Amino acid sequence: MIMPKGQQLLLPVNPVFIAASLVVALALNMLPLGRVVWTPDWVMVLLAFWGIHQPQRVGLGVAFAMGLCIDVSQSALLGQHALVYCGLMFGAQLAHRRLLWFGPLLQALQLLPLFIAAHVVALALRALASGGLLPGLEAALAPLLEAAIWPLVSWILLAPQRRPPDQDDNRPL
Repeated sequence: MIMPKGQQLLLPVNPVFIAASLVVALALNMLPLGRVVWTPDWVMVLLAFWGIHQPQRVGLGVAFAMGLCIDVSQSALLGQHALVYCGLMFGAQLAHRRLLWFGPLLQALQLLPLFIAAHVVALALRALASGGLLPGLEAALAPLLEAAIWPLVSWILLAPQRRPPDQDDNRPL
């Protein structure tokens, strides 16, 4: 694959780093913040990131397992988050070749509809399970915050893979 101009060649990702980042995201989602609906879903952001950058290693099975973990920790309808995360992962893997051509800001703009769709599905499932109770308009901030933190998350998670600048001008890579 031809790399976009100015993009740096990355080292292979360590599978332990992927697993550790997903565990940290799971821990962030399990923080006891009460009923704050506008907080970003960290597992959703990291699943989208690894689904775009490492689709062979992080797929629908990982998304389903992470969704079940969140369902159990939040005492939600079993399979609710698993369905949402699998739909998000499918969309991320469907667009991963196209998204890798863009920088993190443009990726965030293109992932915003995917985050919005995932939250709409989650809200619909929650409304069906609870008898029609919906949160207020502050729930619309969560996908916007997830898209806003995408460049920062992308920069942090790609940092261990970046090569140091090579001082040899005669080397082609």
